Amino acid sequence: MPDPAPAISPPPHRGRFAPSPTGDLHAGSLLAALGSWLCARSAGGEWLVRIEDVDRPREVPGAAERQLATLHACGLVPDGPVLRQSGRGNAYRAALDRLLAQGDAFHCHCSRADLAATGGVHLHCVAHRRRPDPAVRFRVRPRTRIGFQDRVQGWFEQDVSREVGDFVLLRADGCWAYQLAVVVDDAAQGVTEVVRGADLLDSTPRQMLLQRALGLPTPAYLHLPLLRGRDGRKLSKSEADLPLDPGDPLPSLQLAWQRLGQAALALPSGAGPEAFLDAAAAHFDARRIPRSLPPVDG
Repeated sequence: MPDPAPAISPPPHRGRFAPSPTGDLHAGSLLAALGSWLCARSAGGEWLVRIEDVDRPREVPGAAERQLATLHACGLVPDGPVLRQSGRGNAYRAALDRLLAQGDAFHCHCSRADLAATGGVHLHCVAHRRRPDPAVRFRVRPRTRIGFQDRVQGWFEQDVSREVGDFVLLRADGCWAYQLAVVVDDAAQGVTEVVRGADLLDSTPRQMLLQRALGLPTPAYLHLPLLRGRDGRKLSKSEADLPLDPGDPLPSLQLAWQRLGQAALALPSGAGPEAFLDAAAAHFDARRIPRSLPPVDG
């Protein structure tokens, strides 16, 4: 009898934190960084960092370096080299060319004004004139519904064809769209679980459509609760939320731990970020993460 086929081992657990360099790290981004690190470490896996710098007009000079320095001050050191999307254009182009060849993507001459009547949702091309620099969109077939089970937010389902429509992969200004870049890079880095803020929950069905069209694996998803101000708006790097103090990161780490719904840790006197992270990894329970958080003062 032939020898039995060897068992195929599942891929190692690998998580990531992927900030955009539009400002310094703040409490909301630390929540995402710590949450993703804890999920990876509690599964015995690796944790990576990726700088999502494809939107060059919004990039703040020096922000990426300050973000990385703050992560290191917090003890959140990636298990591999930092990937920068600004150097990944060839990979995105290869994916786009495949989608175009398959008929899953198309050149679009519509402007924002053209789409105003449909609330910005692209259902079919209504351009009044051809543009010298058209965008490229993903073709969403009619009645396309995508659902998935999020580890914190529960079941989420979206009618992508009606709520989103054909979405942009390459912008008219030549910048790669987030949806395409994140899908290509998660696959290239072997990410098995995406842990990020709940503001990206409704982006996930679009990314799953791209994964299927490109023949890429779909990771697990866990969307963390957002920090919002008293006015209900998300605290962001560009608004009232103050950047973290890399000279004294422990209070910010402890507050992020608390906001993740975790039980208080008993740390020895004078403990620093490394001792905190060791204890946090040993006691982390993802089932305690809340779906939402009360508003905070910005």
